Amino acid sequence: METLGYLIDGFGVALAPHNLMFALLGAFLGTLIGALPGLGPANGVAILIPLAFSLGLAPETALIMLTSVYAGAMYGGRISSILLNIPGDEPAMMTCLDGYPMARKGKAAEALAISAVASFMGSLIATVGLILLAPLLARFALTFGPAEYFALFLLAFATLGGITGKNPMKTVVAACLGLMISTMGIDSTGVQRYTFGVLELYEGVDFIIAIVGLFAISELLFFIEDKAGGGKEKMTVNKLSLKWADIRGIMPSSIRGGILGFIAGVLPGAGASLGSFIGYTLEKKVVGSKGYFGEGDPRGVAGPEAGNNGASSGALVPMLTLGVPGSGTTAVLLALLISLNITPGPLMFTQNADIVWGVIAALLIGNFLLLVLNIPLVGIFVRLLSVPPKYLLPVVTMVAFVGIYSISNSAFDLYFMVAFGVAGYVFRKLEIPLVPIILGLLLGPEMEKNLRHAMDIADGDWTILWDSGLAIGLWVFAGLGLILPYIVGPLLRRRMKAATGTGGPEGD
Repeated sequence: METLGYLIDGFGVALAPHNLMFALLGAFLGTLIGALPGLGPANGVAILIPLAFSLGLAPETALIMLTSVYAGAMYGGRISSILLNIPGDEPAMMTCLDGYPMARKGKAAEALAISAVASFMGSLIATVGLILLAPLLARFALTFGPAEYFALFLLAFATLGGITGKNPMKTVVAACLGLMISTMGIDSTGVQRYTFGVLELYEGVDFIIAIVGLFAISELLFFIEDKAGGGKEKMTVNKLSLKWADIRGIMPSSIRGGILGFIAGVLPGAGASLGSFIGYTLEKKVVGSKGYFGEGDPRGVAGPEAGNNGASSGALVPMLTLGVPGSGTTAVLLALLISLNITPGPLMFTQNADIVWGVIAALLIGNFLLLVLNIPLVGIFVRLLSVPPKYLLPVVTMVAFVGIYSISNSAFDLYFMVAFGVAGYVFRKLEIPLVPIILGLLLGPEMEKNLRHAMDIADGDWTILWDSGLAIGLWVFAGLGLILPYIVGPLLRRRMKAATGTGGPEGD
């Protein structure tokens, strides 16, 4: 009953006219960003963070808008998958297998509608799971001491690559780089570290600047590099002729995919890519010879779409309750929370209950908004996809620069952002993932603080770090997180390659 009361209060926050307006704006922009091949939800949220700051939004409004962008991007990834056979993001890769064949048969509108309904079901199931599971996990996390939190952060880094990551060693290198950058500035004892006499570095590196640079600016550089990409295939959508019987037919697939996706999202290192993959493979096993997967089976669209949207909402559970992101996009949202002076974790459910439950309520409302947007207005999104990058680039650049400058009014921050952008471009060329760098920046200070606290309590005795059963369990899981990618990862990527004819994704 207590949870229900908090949820009702959350609806009071989410249904405020200005919050509802920004949720609708976020859902629309997210769908458009998700539909643009290669951008994905993490880049989309990173690009729009400066907009939230430049508009001076309240914390709950900014978080509602950017969470809606996240949800919308997961919806939007299916559009280019179905129409062009080009995934909008990695989790949407599995949607190509039956979505594109449906489009080639003249059933593009049906495929888009089915994917929208399945996305809605998957996200709805996962949001209900979030409502039920998050308060329980938050209460459990209150039992954590500094040693347990240090082990938990270690687990987060150990599972960063996930079992779908291509190169776990590059993930470790990127995480170490992020941790190194997080030590810049004046530490808790007043000692300067790696400031090089630069006054602006005394307070350390602002992770919002790092995020916008690594994601948004590097994406702009890739757009510039690909400006000669040429014309796109003309995209057309037939008149929708979907019947209720067709919707009923994909409901079991959507429910199964949503449940599996939610579980994949909650698990560290799994993410939406795995949710999409297991959603598709389960449907093939359940349907068996009665299906025609790979040739335009609607259940082959519903399963993975429900799976990846379920996983995206599931990834919010560890972020909100433990302060540990479950995906790349939730790492960006975590940075937003910290920059707004909100500490994610179990205390957030009591100290900032209005914000966390407002966001959860907005997710429920956003699901219905996205369903309404994505079925009747899909033609608009298709036409917007045809806008050349040369018109999008100036807008994105302006939002990034104005937003960052509005935070501190410092030209140094703009130069720093560009430097991170160039570094991000180089890292992506070298296939070094960016999310571990951001996570190192975000969790590094808290990891160091908990380590210092544990050492103070134990008078310098290192054994306190594995003194409790809970801490030992977290260390064991961290060890498994480092080992499993080398054992399970290659097998899973081979299966994904066999299913799609491409290499496996690097994770959400």
